[in-house]
This record gives sequence, structure tokens and C-alpha cells, in this order.
Amino acid sequence: MILHTIETSDREEIERQQIRDLKKTVQLVSKKVPFYKEQLEKRGVDEESITHLVDLQKLPFTTKKDLRNHYPFGLFAADKEDLIRIHASSGTSGKPTIIGYTRNDIHHWTDIVARAITIAGGKREDLLHNAYGYGLFTGGLGLHGGGEKLGITVVPVSTGNTDRQITLIEDLKPDVICATPSYALNIAERMIELGKDPGQTSLRYGIFGAEPWSEEMRKTLEKIFNIKACDIYGLSEVIGPGVAVECHEAQNGLHIAEDHFLVEVIDPNTLEPLPDGEYGELVFTSLKKEAIPVLRYRTGDIASITREKCSCGRTTVRMSRVKGRIDDMLIIRGVNVFPSEIEHCLMTMKELAPHYQLELSKRGHLDEISLKVEMTEDLYAEILQDLQHERVKRLVKEIMHHLKTFCLVSMQIEVLAPRSIPRSEGKAVRVIDVRRSSAAK
Repeated sequence: MILHTIETSDREEIERQQIRDLKKTVQLVSKKVPFYKEQLEKRGVDEESITHLVDLQKLPFTTKKDLRNHYPFGLFAADKEDLIRIHASSGTSGKPTIIGYTRNDIHHWTDIVARAITIAGGKREDLLHNAYGYGLFTGGLGLHGGGEKLGITVVPVSTGNTDRQITLIEDLKPDVICATPSYALNIAERMIELGKDPGQTSLRYGIFGAEPWSEEMRKTLEKIFNIKACDIYGLSEVIGPGVAVECHEAQNGLHIAEDHFLVEVIDPNTLEPLPDGEYGELVFTSLKKEAIPVLRYRTGDIASITREKCSCGRTTVRMSRVKGRIDDMLIIRGVNVFPSEIEHCLMTMKELAPHYQLELSKRGHLDEISLKVEMTEDLYAEILQDLQHERVKRLVKEIMHHLKTFCLVSMQIEVLAPRSIPRSEGKAVRVIDVRRSSAAK
């Protein structure tokens, strides 16, 4: 096992490096980014004010709204002629957030991802099947660059054309697959449809991310592919994939690249810092970015962190798997619940396939929620494709009991035939909100 120096440094040394780089970042943005210059001056903060990590709390927060308000280049610290690449978010809820990279940024990013692949179990002699989307989305090119930096052979398949994906997996015999967990599951299902066994491929491990996924989903992927599945975390506003990744030895929290990112967990309502072990909103400050450094970027992702040394030997801060996003949290009759918690509950039931969809609607002034799930192919065959069968009715009652017991929520349940819920080639669509249209009826 090859470890990067930062991964086994003692906490004092890690924090000394972080303070040094944080001072440089504050100096850079105060000179180059008017938005930050104004915010820092209001607070009477400059690089000399940073002497301990707790001084991070003196700095202003940054939000996605700030990035959009300064679209496209208002938060950039680098001149356009020094940029070598642009990425962007999807912009599904407004203008996309534009992210730029200098040559040094790309160098650091590929190094971070190369380390992440190694942490997840990758080796120089491996072949990597990259089914993340290429283009403005950072996933495809992020894993691609990191793989090449490590010396791995990368197959840039991107998303879609699932039959071709299967052919390449069979013929090229990759060691690792990189994809969203929902699309990896889609590939496995298609293999089974074609009479192939996903557990008999050459794949040894998978690096999955870009959407929240439960521990039960991990178990499903590991069983169906006969692999070890590790979670990777990142977001374009911070840099892209590689901000954190699970080690293949412990699979117990994602190791953060602390030489590049400072992490906090805050209460999303009070904005006050939370102690290690408590769930709250992840906040990241970049330490080495040149094109678009960010101070205390509020990710909207809910997780916790720990500074305990990992059993793999690494000493870097670990974040938990993302529980969900603040804006994904559902309030069902006063109970807060994330789709990933519902997923965890459903995937403990052997008669259900690992696919579901939640629909939010409105009846009068009240919000309503319904859940659509799929039964397994085996159950569908046993009941002779009769969706009114007594076993289906019992299954609905069991689901309702599970959700009430483990998630403390009640909702309408519909059990569907296999492959009734649309499959995604990227991030799975777990929640459909039709409240506006239903309220208008």
C-alpha cells in the first residue's frame, strides 16, 4: 500500500500546512476577487488574522447563489488567459455555476484523483472502465485525468449505450468501474437480461459517487458484481471528484484530501460549527486553487466528520457518507427524512428490487407523498405477473410497517412490476415533485 505523505502525517503537521495555505488563499482572494475583498474588509480580516484553524470562522461563507450572482467569471482570481479549462454545473435550477482551472489547478486535481483511486484500491497496472459522463460535468474528465496520472489505462466510455458498455467490460476485462451507483446497477440489470452474470466479469472494485447512496446499495452492488465498492465525493464548485474517498481496507468514512481542502460541519440554520460526529452541512475551503478559490463553501450536503485514525493507517479527517442534501430533505407530517434513509429501509427487503421513486403531490392545502417500488423478477414470476395477488398486498403492508418503524413515516405505497421505474444513465431521479400541477387541478 503506497501512502501519500499527508495521509499519515500527525494532526499538528497537517494543521500547520493548512494554516499556511489558508493564509495564502485569503491573501489571493482579497487582492483578486472584489466579492471576497469586500466581505473580508467588512469583517476586518486579512491573512495576518489567520493564526489558528479556529480563525477560519472569521471568514465569510460562499453559496451557490453567490456563484450564480457573479456569473460567469466574477469570482475568478485568475485572468482568462491563465485558464486552460472550464467546467460547469448542470444549471437545472438556474444558470450553471462556471468553474475554471489553471494549469496548476489541473495538476493538483489529477494528483488528488490519482490518490483517490489508489486509496480505493487502484493499481498502476489496472484498466479503468469510466462510465461517468464527459463534458461540462466534472465526473468523467476528473476520473480520467486521475487515472492517467496514476498510470492506469482508462477506457473513456462515458454514460449511455449500456449494451456497448457490457461488450467493452467483457472484451477489455477492466479491473475497476467508475459510475454513479444507480447507473452501475442499470448495467448489471441489463447483463442479467442478456443472460450474463455480472458477478463473473473481471471487475474487482468500483468507485461510485455523484449521488447519495446507502450502505444497503453498496451491499447490493458488491454482491451483484462480486466487487468491493467505494464511495468517492466531490463537487465542481470545490474542484470535482476526489475531494474525499473511502479506503478499500476499512470502507468506514471518506478520507478528505486535507492538503487541498479544509472541512467544517455547521448547523445549516444557525450556521454555527458542530462537533465531530454530529450531522450537519459540509463546508469546504480550498487551499491551493488558483482560478476560483472558495472560502467556506456551503455544499448543501449533510454528513459528519471524524478525526480518529483509520484502521488503514491514515490520519486524515474522514467524512461520513452523504446522508442527503438539505434541499432533498422531505418533511412528511412533521418528520424529517432523506430519500437515502428510505432507500436503506427498502433495500433490506428481499422481495424488492433496488429501484424506487417518491412523488410529492398536493391535496387541498396538504402535501402528500407516495412511493413507487419494484418487486424482484423472482417474485413477479412466482405470482404469475398478477399485481393484485395476495402476496403483493402483504408486501405493501410490510413496506408500510418498515417505513413506520425505521423512518417514522407513513405514505401511499405502490408495488410495480420489474423495470417499471425509468432508469437513469447518470444521477438517479429519486424524487418527483408535482405539487404545483396537482394543486392547480
